[in-house]
Amino acid sequence: MKRREFLTIAALGSAASALPVARGQAAPAPIKTAAQIVIVGAGAAGTALANRLTERLDGARITIIDPRTTHIYQPGLTLVATGLKAANYVTSDESRWLPKGIEWIAEKVAAVDAEAKTVSTEGGTTIPYDWLVLAPGLILDYGAIDGFSTDMIGENGIGALYGGPEHAARTWNAAQKFTQEGGTGVFTRPATEMKCAGAPLKHTFLIDDIARRAGNAGKMNMIYAAPQTSLFGVPIVAEKVRMLFADRGVDTMMSRTLTSIDAGAKRATFATADGTEEIDYDYLHVVPPQRAPDFIRQSGLSWADKWTDQGWVEVDMATLRHLRHPEIFALGDVAGVPKGKTAASVKWQVPVVEDHIVANIDGREGTETYDGYTSCPMITRIGRAMLVEFDYHNNLTPSFPGIIAPLEELWISWLMKEVALKATYNAMLRGEA
Repeated sequence: MKRREFLTIAALGSAASALPVARGQAAPAPIKTAAQIVIVGAGAAGTALANRLTERLDGARITIIDPRTTHIYQPGLTLVATGLKAANYVTSDESRWLPKGIEWIAEKVAAVDAEAKTVSTEGGTTIPYDWLVLAPGLILDYGAIDGFSTDMIGENGIGALYGGPEHAARTWNAAQKFTQEGGTGVFTRPATEMKCAGAPLKHTFLIDDIARRAGNAGKMNMIYAAPQTSLFGVPIVAEKVRMLFADRGVDTMMSRTLTSIDAGAKRATFATADGTEEIDYDYLHVVPPQRAPDFIRQSGLSWADKWTDQGWVEVDMATLRHLRHPEIFALGDVAGVPKGKTAASVKWQVPVVEDHIVANIDGREGTETYDGYTSCPMITRIGRAMLVEFDYHNNLTPSFPGIIAPLEELWISWLMKEVALKATYNAMLRGEA
């Protein structure tokens, strides 16, 4: 083992061992309050915030609204979609993570009335709030792709890993056949903002690597097709990915948006600047457009002058507080900020919202801010990854400077994704990290 790798393992071990210690550190006495706090969404953001607020507030009525009873560890879906993890690796019982003493309404939200300060559910329940946190995740708009439906996933060479463990496992069924038989693989991403923009790249890298390990590299024609002009939002990372794709023979077709699929003919149609272009495929990985849930878009809380087709919540990029309704915050995927649709982003966003709500209840101003921190363990092959971390301004913000080089393909960065990330994620859910 190289000295650097040994030192890195030691550093990671120290970081991991610190997690339970942090929970036991002296904390301020809980603030007594009768505030009614409603959290929409029991995903990573909503669950983590609920746990943290129950520790900080005494007497608050905290309500979380979400019909899902199964929690999904979304960072693991790329591993399921390449056969590296079983589908149950990413699932757990939601009740395991929610704190005692809160009210959990297992219904879908139908509407938010920001003037009346109420949330209504599809079951007819109306909940008043003093503070509202919107963390419902986003909607995968499969209907925007003509000819596509989710029952196609896993059949006739079609994959789409974003929809959950079942979709990810079915994606591997189609992708595995491709790695064994070869042909043309087309890997896409949407024109909209999206959660974990590195996931389509990871899937491309991993499928290529799996085929190579099987001795089938010569049978593959790999194409990455995207609406953007760049492979990644951070220029220095985009250039590194471009170089890796060139080295491995992955062709890129930029400024192309997937608009329709003819599953019978195995043909994908893309919109281009000059019209349309058709590509025949043997394997097609679909990442659909992604948008805010309908109740957000109908609530009047979305941005009016940007992302108008997507509906992200209009919040201050530093505090995640709504610009017109100061008692409302947004977290995670639905927040209308330039970066931050990853679980790692949520880890840094949640304490900011917690600080501002608790401080305001206590008659103070919050001081915490979010700088756009986003982390993407960019898997480039089995056993190697780049630990890419950056902020709103596309600055690289490495957590282990001098130990983990962010643009090097390292085993230790793979280990972060494979082992350490889930432990950190679980600690975050419990409000401990």
